[in-house]
Amino acid sequence: MDPAPAPYLIRINGHLGATLLSAFPALASQRHDAQTVLTGLLDRSALYGVLAEIEALGLDLLEIRKLTPERTSSEPGHRSSR
Repeated sequence: MDPAPAPYLIRINGHLGATLLSAFPALASQRHDAQTVLTGLLDRSALYGVLAEIEALGLDLLEIRKLTPERTSSEPGHRSSR
């Protein structure tokens, strides 16, 4: 049984166009410098599906991070203030 969905950040090298982004309909995308950052709620099987799609498309995966309530920014070193 999959644990509850959790927020994930997935960083890919390069800018993904609309065609490639359509492979990830459950994820929001943002451009940061020369990278594309995908974020969204994923359970384990959905996460593995996204990773398989990244591999199948030949994309350069740079980072995958499970976000915590204290860290929801896509920028490295960002701390949320409370």
